[in-house]
Amino acid sequence: MENLSFQYPAWYLGFCALLGLAYALFLYYKDDTFKSQHRFLPGILAFLRFLTVTLLSALLLSPLLKSLITEIRKPVVILAQDNSESVKGEMNEEELAAYQSSFENLRKKLGETYDLKQYAFGSEVREGINFTFDDKASNISELLKSLYDLYGNQNLGAVVLATDGIYNEGSNPIYAGTQLAAPIYTIALGDTTPQRDLLIKRVFHNKIAYLGDKFSIQVDIAANNCSGAKSVLRVSRMVDGKAQKIKDVPVDINKKDFFTTEEIILDADIAGVQRYIVSLNKIDGEVSSINNRKEIFLDILDARQKVLILANAPHPDVTAIKQSVAKNKNYQIETAYINSTNLNVAAYDFVILHQLPSRTNDAAAVLQTLTNKAIPRMYIVGLQSDFGKIGKVQPIVDIRANSNNSDDVQASVSSNFNLFTISDKLKNDLSNFAPLTSPFGEYVEDANAQVLLYQRIGKVETNKPLLAFGEQNGVKTGILTAEGIWKWRLFDFLQNENHDLFEELFSKTIQYLSVKEDKWKFRVSVNKNIFNENEKIILDAELYNESYELINDADASLIITNSEGKDFNFTFNKTPNAYTLNAGNFPVGNYKFKGTVNSNGKELIYNGQFSVQPVQLEIYETTADHGILKILSEKHGGNMVLPNDMTSIASLLEGKGEVKPIMYQTSKTRSVINLKWIFFILLVLLTLEWFFRRYFGGY
Repeated sequence: MENLSFQYPAWYLGFCALLGLAYALFLYYKDDTFKSQHRFLPGILAFLRFLTVTLLSALLLSPLLKSLITEIRKPVVILAQDNSESVKGEMNEEELAAYQSSFENLRKKLGETYDLKQYAFGSEVREGINFTFDDKASNISELLKSLYDLYGNQNLGAVVLATDGIYNEGSNPIYAGTQLAAPIYTIALGDTTPQRDLLIKRVFHNKIAYLGDKFSIQVDIAANNCSGAKSVLRVSRMVDGKAQKIKDVPVDINKKDFFTTEEIILDADIAGVQRYIVSLNKIDGEVSSINNRKEIFLDILDARQKVLILANAPHPDVTAIKQSVAKNKNYQIETAYINSTNLNVAAYDFVILHQLPSRTNDAAAVLQTLTNKAIPRMYIVGLQSDFGKIGKVQPIVDIRANSNNSDDVQASVSSNFNLFTISDKLKNDLSNFAPLTSPFGEYVEDANAQVLLYQRIGKVETNKPLLAFGEQNGVKTGILTAEGIWKWRLFDFLQNENHDLFEELFSKTIQYLSVKEDKWKFRVSVNKNIFNENEKIILDAELYNESYELINDADASLIITNSEGKDFNFTFNKTPNAYTLNAGNFPVGNYKFKGTVNSNGKELIYNGQFSVQPVQLEIYETTADHGILKILSEKHGGNMVLPNDMTSIASLLEGKGEVKPIMYQTSKTRSVINLKWIFFILLVLLTLEWFFRRYFGGY
């Protein structure tokens, strides 16, 4: 219903009527124009003018129409179904059909009274329920959090949760739903009776290993009601689609509730992503053997760089460097002396030359091999070095010194260095490290050299390089113009009780010098080598022009090939200056991919690989947990019911009388002048007056 109100006192309408009356009398009271016409005509015209002027003046009072809109909203009831694999595993086809029928009846009853919203959950939460039961994980806490985010500020009447209580992702649902201010009713699915079952609970393993190393697999084995049974734990590797046995371990189950952990050491003897199968032989009377098997994927890298410390003579620097570099699993470090027999520097990816060339050995053959093989290197200069030859074998720093004299120097960090970054703590503490021994003389750095550290003698800052980098015929080269860095390692431990700063300096130095520059103009990358089967495969690509600037004017394509040789073709989507592709989900297995782009008439190709591993969280725990559902319901003022009684939830909600609709009233105000029919009334009044005057000769 609408009410009329004015922004001025209502008695002002009297003035509006007087104004209309005065206007009408002024026009028609003594007007003789229509005397010869019908005697009522002047009165009709005066009345029309009176209505018009009165209505127009009344509109100047800004009349408003106020209306009160009442809306009744039903309470929202959430019906959520666990869509994980463990739920279906507890029901046969007949039981599943009966459950779906009861669920549909409950859905109809709730829909008649409440605003019913339906969600399925498992590894993720989504609208709608389709009873596929194919989710690879159960995350009840994520459901409760999502419901709070969506309906926390609405009239949420109740949450009906159908699940077996098993969760293998997220936090404990008892604590996750504390923010929900609504009763939670749970439909307890599954069987809580522990049955005769042998299973692999978990398998712990590294994601990567290095070729030639050994790695361990830890297998947690559990058994329920299997006392006295025997089984065999087998580890196999998939090769060309066939499982090859690697090792068998006997398992003797000696009690009702059995648990043990087996550690198996394996050899990383084949490079690439390897697929291993850990399985237990089935025992008699076991309820299910699907949880007796677990597949794991391991990326065995053949990318470890071989580093050689080649010294002129034994020196504590050699040990200090070796101990620090050896902590990085990306490097395989060895030491040797220049007079060692069977020395083959060509077999290494990076060489540190300690005080070589020296006054006693020019190391010409070694240096020639490094140059021929384009092996990056680092020189450490000491009092045994031949300074004249040092200046000839590297162009970074020319040292003109006398081997009989030396300076005790500390480090001063350069502010112009930009090849890599070091931590602020290292920058601040490095200047306080113990002095090194540097040859006394003149130092001339190359114009293209990048200096990280300068020499500081006492409190005097010098322009003599202490640690500098450059290139020699396209090969990265570094030089440290002092010996005694073993003191830095000890000083670091003395100050910080660790070697972190010393190791940071040398690891970043060696990483910069040893990493080979990627000259590929087209490359395709994945953010990891091993995906879960419920993850989408995302690939990115980059294309560079001759100046190594990012471009994407050409179309790029991708072919993914599975282990059986079947191809899947895709086209990359373009981003502002690169490419991206969401290839979707792939089945478990090993895959190769080939990216192709045609740029400036040249076909550029990039090859790579990735693997997809199974998600088997749902088979680890098969016994339903109704205890957690009961606690969850009681905590939130609801009830737990069994599937046969699920339709009683509608009666329970109605019986409590707490879930009620909410009435919302909204006041709406609008100006009368905006009403279209007011305009048409005025138009009709003025038109009639004009018509009569025209018709009877008033104009």
